[in-house]
Amino acid sequence: MLLYLRLLSESFSFAINALRNNKLRTLLSLLGVTIGIFSIIAVLAAVDSMDKKIKEDLSDMDMNTIYLMNFSFGPSEVPRWKREQFPKVTYDEFEFLKKSIPSIDKISFNFFARNESVKFESKTVNSIRVKPSTEDFFDIEPIKIETGRLFNAAESNSGSPVIVIGSEVANGLFENTDPIGKKIRLYGQKLTVIGVLKKQGQGMFGDSNDVAVFFPVNFLRRMYGDENDALRAAILIKPEKGIDIEEFKAELAQKLRVHRGVKTGEIDNFFMNVLSGFTDFIDNIVGQMNAIGWGISAFSLLVGGFGIANIMFVSVKERTNLIGIQKALGAKNKFILFQFLFEAVILSLIGGLIGMFLVWIIALILSSTLDFEFVLSTANMLLGSGLAAFIGLIAGIIPAISASKLDPVEAIRSGM
Repeated sequence: MLLYLRLLSESFSFAINALRNNKLRTLLSLLGVTIGIFSIIAVLAAVDSMDKKIKEDLSDMDMNTIYLMNFSFGPSEVPRWKREQFPKVTYDEFEFLKKSIPSIDKISFNFFARNESVKFESKTVNSIRVKPSTEDFFDIEPIKIETGRLFNAAESNSGSPVIVIGSEVANGLFENTDPIGKKIRLYGQKLTVIGVLKKQGQGMFGDSNDVAVFFPVNFLRRMYGDENDALRAAILIKPEKGIDIEEFKAELAQKLRVHRGVKTGEIDNFFMNVLSGFTDFIDNIVGQMNAIGWGISAFSLLVGGFGIANIMFVSVKERTNLIGIQKALGAKNKFILFQFLFEAVILSLIGGLIGMFLVWIIALILSSTLDFEFVLSTANMLLGSGLAAFIGLIAGIIPAISASKLDPVEAIRSGM
């Protein structure tokens, strides 16, 4: 055992010395592996970070939540021209479903509207996401309040001019003063601030509530009605716990078809977007991104592997005389084999470590400059190290075997 450990130690030392004596060649050899490992780990880290952020953003929501509207979150078999003819969901349909389906836990009517500006005295905050809804929305998408309160059912039904604002909106308009009770201007109307949300951070899709405001949907309906093209309506439905989601969707579709007068044989003129289906769609995209990243990175690693193999063959050729002398002095084939194999693996590992170090530096820069946590996991680092060692092993095995099989007499003679 001690003999083998000594053999490994001496082989390792020879490999390190060989790399030190050929710095330029070493640098050029590890470049391909560096690029390959960098590409793989960067893609995996980016995808893992995105996946983690999406799951965090959706963690508080029920995966059976249904978004009932006239467009689909994902790909649809319904032709585009037909989808564009689907009617918007209405507040009347919201009230009908609320009364007619007892297995609904929470239901909310919402408008998806374009970004607006909010004002307080001389201060203005632009590109604010407006989220008009009914009061049950706060039970479907849990909102964490910092100060004040959320609007209630009475204020929602009457369309009271009250508003809940995100933390960045509060900072932009009021800085260090208390915003509760102050009146801000939106859509040319004054609304009273009744609550400020806790800071959330940047959402995966740029949808952070820090730059959002919430107010009763009926406030906006009184101003623009239900047919305004700038407002896209949606009914959010959270079924009761433990219910069969497919049976629930079937009942929901049947009730709405009857209410709308859709004839037998005609397709549904609405979409039921289940949140779990949306997450499956995202998982599919994440998987495709991983596959593309692996494909691009595999090519880089292949080039790097060929580069290392080529350099190792050159190294064997240059050191043929030395190999002959080592064998003449009693060095076994295993010693020669390990010497060149270690050289290839170490070369590849150095390239891999440099690649991962670059990813780590970029991750630190992105995490500090963006409101987004770029994750470089231990699993990805181990994967990168393992891949680098594997590439070195594969690239170095044939040159190492050819070196170990050299005849000592012929090897010494070739160096004269």
